[in-house]
Amino acid sequence: MATSIVLDKIVKRYGSVEVIHGIDLKIEPGEFTVFVGPSGCGKSTLLRMIAGLEAISGGDLLIDGERMNDVPASQRGIAMVFQSYALYPHMTVYKNLAFGLETAGYKKAEIDRRVRDVAKILKIEDYLARKPKALSGGQRQRVAIGRAIVREPKIFLFDEPLSNLDAELRVAMRVEIAKLHQSLGNTMIYVTHDQVEAMTMADKIVVLKDGNVMQVGAPLDLYNRPATQFVAGFIGSPKMNFVAGTVESADERGSVLTIAGRTVRLPGLAVAAPRGAAVTFGVRPEHLTVGGETGELLGDVTVQLVEHLGGETVLYTSNDAGDTLNVAVDGQLRVKTGERVPLRIDPALCHVFDGAGRAVATPVARTEARVA
Repeated sequence: MATSIVLDKIVKRYGSVEVIHGIDLKIEPGEFTVFVGPSGCGKSTLLRMIAGLEAISGGDLLIDGERMNDVPASQRGIAMVFQSYALYPHMTVYKNLAFGLETAGYKKAEIDRRVRDVAKILKIEDYLARKPKALSGGQRQRVAIGRAIVREPKIFLFDEPLSNLDAELRVAMRVEIAKLHQSLGNTMIYVTHDQVEAMTMADKIVVLKDGNVMQVGAPLDLYNRPATQFVAGFIGSPKMNFVAGTVESADERGSVLTIAGRTVRLPGLAVAAPRGAAVTFGVRPEHLTVGGETGELLGDVTVQLVEHLGGETVLYTSNDAGDTLNVAVDGQLRVKTGERVPLRIDPALCHVFDGAGRAVATPVARTEARVA
């Protein structure tokens, strides 16, 4: 049965310096949760506290309702996969997988069964007699993951396991880990600074900044309804465009903002800010359109650079006020550097943040893909 994890006001201090500030979080049984955030936000420290590799300075860690603060790491039913493969170079793949079970006193037949079962799951049966130096980076990472699986833990912890791999291999391994979670059903926590990994793998994303939880939710919830400007800028690739603005009027029917000296009407988007308030207007590159008649006119921009990616065209543009606005358009758009183009927006897909970075208007309607 899958395992639940509860963090109740968890604090971490190094001397007088507090780096984790009273985090509350519940991870449901069988959930794939991703901790994401910039370097130094505390995501790996939090993971190590759950694993028992870092002492908890305050609060309680509960696994299936049992307090774990003082329980040794070896007794928590957790297996961890690190950024470095940490394989024994003088041992074969088989021996690397079996070593932990041997030291725990398992019988030879049980060890052999587990090792071969794991090797089959990870498709490394043909490499059992090899040593790590004879493996590729992806194969080594599979062995590192296999060493965790073979212990049959209740919880898997991954600390940026793909950061040493090249881009193509990262994508392949991302898929393999997601499939592994589907087949095993264990509770998994995955740490990464790569928001694309978070979006594509997670059931739940926990966005961290400076030792605090900024927002928790399903990937599309964070994408569609970011609670803060920080989350809006961190989730999504390419990242959201931000432009300074001023509220001219706002009521339940819609709002009017001045953006880069231009009056922009946002019908159906009520901004919870008084007239004259300074705000930040946000719109994702994929929610901007070039030309046409649909939506509200944001203004004309100058194209600084064009990236033709085949199925998508990315424009790097700037408005007359010097603000950078990136645009991602499906298909092959015929636009040249230096050209002036009009940008349009759907107000329902725009965001507005107040001076403290809090969302004061979020999309009220959007088109979502549905499977019949």
